[in-house]
Amino acid sequence: MNKRGTKKIKGFSIQFLPYSEIRDLDSNERIKRILKIVLGNNILILQGKLSPEEETRLIGDTMAMAGHVKNFKGIELAVISGDKDTQGFFNKFRTGLVNIISKGDLGAVTIIGPATIIKEIKRNPKKIELLLTK
Repeated sequence: MNKRGTKKIKGFSIQFLPYSEIRDLDSNERIKRILKIVLGNNILILQGKLSPEEETRLIGDTMAMAGHVKNFKGIELAVISGDKDTQGFFNKFRTGLVNIISKGDLGAVTIIGPATIIKEIKRNPKKIELLLTK
């Protein structure tokens, strides 16, 4: 508590990670890099998305850590991607070609944060709601 009698809210930060910084890392290194950021009490906004195997491994690793790392209760994760169903043939082809060249889906954004900070992530077609704990 400070002099005015109000409680100080425990700080956190939001960190953006461009896909180009993890593109050349193997799966283990990607997971380690993401965990290091999230364990530092940061909300991570990742350009692109992880592979389904990497996402499963990340969730599994954090579940194993939840009882063993002080003040860590797990993660909240959400992937938001563009509406690919409404794209025409040439736009789908162009997007696919870009994704192959960049080695990832750059039309998506992944939000990952510690469960102690993020209470819930709500996804609607036109907005994302990030509900935080006090």
